[in-house]
Amino acid sequence: MALATSYLSGIVPQDKLGVGWAGLQAAAAATPVPAEAPAPGPPVGLAELDTAFERIAGAAGKGSAEAKQRILRELFARLGEEERRFLFGLVTGELRQGALEGILVEAVARAADVAADDVRRAVMLAGDLPRVAHAALTEGTSGLAGFAVRLFRPVLPMLAGTAETLEEALAELGEAALEWKLDGARVQIHKAGDEVRVYSRRLNEVTPAVPEVVELARTLPARELIVEGEAIALRADGTPHPFQTTMSRFGRRLDVERVRRTVPLTLFLFDLLYLDGGSVMDEPLARRSEALANAVPATLCVPRLVTASTEAARRFLEEALARGHEGIMAKALDAPYEAGRRGRRWLKLKPVRTLDLVVLAAEWGHGRRRGWLSNLHLGARDPAHGGFVMLGKTFKGMTDEMLAWQTAKLQELEVSRDEHTVYVRPELVVEVAFNDLQASPQYPGGVALRFARIKGYRPDKVAADADTIETLKEIWRRQSGG
Repeated sequence: MALATSYLSGIVPQDKLGVGWAGLQAAAAATPVPAEAPAPGPPVGLAELDTAFERIAGAAGKGSAEAKQRILRELFARLGEEERRFLFGLVTGELRQGALEGILVEAVARAADVAADDVRRAVMLAGDLPRVAHAALTEGTSGLAGFAVRLFRPVLPMLAGTAETLEEALAELGEAALEWKLDGARVQIHKAGDEVRVYSRRLNEVTPAVPEVVELARTLPARELIVEGEAIALRADGTPHPFQTTMSRFGRRLDVERVRRTVPLTLFLFDLLYLDGGSVMDEPLARRSEALANAVPATLCVPRLVTASTEAARRFLEEALARGHEGIMAKALDAPYEAGRRGRRWLKLKPVRTLDLVVLAAEWGHGRRRGWLSNLHLGARDPAHGGFVMLGKTFKGMTDEMLAWQTAKLQELEVSRDEHTVYVRPELVVEVAFNDLQASPQYPGGVALRFARIKGYRPDKVAADADTIETLKEIWRRQSGG
């Protein structure tokens, strides 16, 4: 069941197989199956497919490419057209069979005869639906109860919705906690005595890359805690470096101390999830914030204001903007920490509208940009139908360094091309600023971006984190008064 859940979710447990689109195509072409013919030989079971993936992932050194191809050819020789399409989507990360996580949570709950809310909470805490499915089916409710907050097992981050105005945010939340919205790297810090581990937004451990964060955490008086915050590179005057400068610190294993001296990170904490043996995630934000203030020095906490006043909120926003930050967050005081969930209990307010979109293709540039992939095709995620909906194109906001990087990277992700355009696997997330939306009969979503420009790539996010077409439609509805 864990394998079935994994594959339906589009997850290969082996993670990195070292097989790209071209390799899959070559293996499939070597073993063609007529469209009307049934798959030859006995069917390929899930356990057998898992074994094949293990062999592919384990192939290394001289001759490994041919070994991977041989295993794939053996698989394709026994697969029909539908199975081949599924395998392509699974391996390339473009599975569009419609079995989204929400549907699978309900399916697991029904199959195991447990409450869907219990399954959903376990997934939030574990960040691993297949493992939760196995526990639910083999141990029932008692198995799900084992997924509690534990040190050194990171939990999915709580996510924010968007508010257009301060008035909208405060009308929705009432008296709220306002915090500066920093354009840094979100981190989750786990501490037990002197042992400290730091995790990224995507739950990858980044401890070796951020020694100053580790050192700060070790000075905190609490014996055990899990805190969440932003690590950000600041200039000497306290204003933030570009996001890409901050991200240059993450994933680095060499010359960490040298880079630390040139691009030091400053830590701002905004939430407490666990303290001295117990989870506080179910406590309302007001209590978690009070506990955080008692557990860490005030200098480590993000600037914060609790208010129901629009004027006070506006002054707070203006101060954040004057310091070079993106805007502010507005958070409901009674909200628990809902790991992995995006809702309306946290709202972000940024004067410049931005979206996280996925690059679908890029066109070759002209004039000074000849030889570079320049004009990006941008898409929003479509949870209802799978895949992505194109919203428009832009070549604005790119530096020469960005153009050079994306030209190389996008060709690595290439699936096809014509004379003018390179089409790519939808994996790269880019932050796009725009003025507003307009109705568009040209694009399938019915809306398009106006005056879009690129703020930068978001290596901390994956395509599943991109904004959805429903978000765009809601912005359009509010903008047009519909």
